[in-house]
Amino acid sequence: MATSKPGFRYSVSDWVTNNKHISDTAEHKRNISQEIRQEGRVLRNETANKTNWDNYDSSRRLSDRINDITRWKENLRACAQEVDAEMDALTLSKQDTERSLAATVLPLEVTSECLTLREGRRGKELVSDPVEAELKKEEEVIDGAQRVLQQCISQAFDQLCRLQEARQQLTIDLQDKIEALVVDTSCLSLTTQSAEISLKPNPTRVPLGSMTPQQWEQFSRYNITRAKEEMQNSMQIRENSSLTRAQVQNELEAQRKAVEFALRKRTHHLEQAHKELQWQLKTVRFLQSNLWLCHTVFQTQEEIVELGMDINGLEDDIQAKTAPLKLVHTRLENRTMRPGVDLCRDEVQFGLVEEAKQLEATIVALKQKQAQAQHSLQSLKQHEAQMGEDLSRKQDALSLEQRSSQTRQRLTVVAPTEGLPSAVVPLTNSSGRHKLDLS
Repeated sequence: MATSKPGFRYSVSDWVTNNKHISDTAEHKRNISQEIRQEGRVLRNETANKTNWDNYDSSRRLSDRINDITRWKENLRACAQEVDAEMDALTLSKQDTERSLAATVLPLEVTSECLTLREGRRGKELVSDPVEAELKKEEEVIDGAQRVLQQCISQAFDQLCRLQEARQQLTIDLQDKIEALVVDTSCLSLTTQSAEISLKPNPTRVPLGSMTPQQWEQFSRYNITRAKEEMQNSMQIRENSSLTRAQVQNELEAQRKAVEFALRKRTHHLEQAHKELQWQLKTVRFLQSNLWLCHTVFQTQEEIVELGMDINGLEDDIQAKTAPLKLVHTRLENRTMRPGVDLCRDEVQFGLVEEAKQLEATIVALKQKQAQAQHSLQSLKQHEAQMGEDLSRKQDALSLEQRSSQTRQRLTVVAPTEGLPSAVVPLTNSSGRHKLDLS
């Protein structure tokens, strides 16, 4: 018969308690597990929704960003096209101004040739008449017109450079927008199933040189604003150049007519003087045969002696005034070499000028008295010779005036601003720009 091994025994209540504890513990753990499962399901739903919504928001923001970039790209492209059109218009305006400048070469050559021809007049026919004044004025008008036109050309060239700079800045910004548009469009097309996606090291870093959206928008707005300002300045320059060309053409035409009127008037006066001198010369030759008798009746030996002495005295006085006149002229000439601001019209200058005028007037008066002392026959013969020479000079002067008129006919054959080869090579749109098709 077997005997039971002695040991510790649990009571029924302990057993019941232990069973209950096990059941309660199992139920508690089941409850915890169920709670965890519920929380896990809720978290899964929430994170899935959050991920989907975040992905949707990111895609929406990418789409909005693409729209903003596209809008600014179109604005930049439109502005760039306007700048191209304005550069072409300014280039054409500059070429027109260059042709107008080249058209002033012929009038200047004709004016200079007329002045040179009229320098061939001899004796007292070499006068400062209205024709010479108008020709010199025409020379000044042409010179002023050339300076104004050259200034317009320089302004247009400088403005073309500024437009080209603004166009280049627009091009750079436009290219950046296109590249950014490609990047954002590619990002928008990516999905969770795309093969190109992968984990990247430190993807949330801020890249160097990053700008805020406000700075980004302000940069493009500044580029467009600057380009529009330059285009406005360019249009003003084109308008001023057009107005200047019209004014220059009107001034040149008015001065050309003034010169031709003065030339016709001077030619008419020369023809009248030429005919009058011919008539006077015939009259002097008619009276010359009777003048010896008149001269013989009234002339005596004593009068000849006294008249010769008076003539010698007048000649001595004239020679005595030559040295002071040379002195005054030398002083005046030497004082023109004063440097800088010391070349001023001081009291010494006014005094020397007055002294020179007084000496010249004195010499002229003495010579006039000396000329008046000649006897009638000698005066008549001298006057006859002078009239013969003056007639020859008038004939030469009349011929020169006619040649000047024929020379100025070259201005009416070709219009002032048409038909002339350009003496200045027109500039293109600053350093050979090419239009970019940035679509």
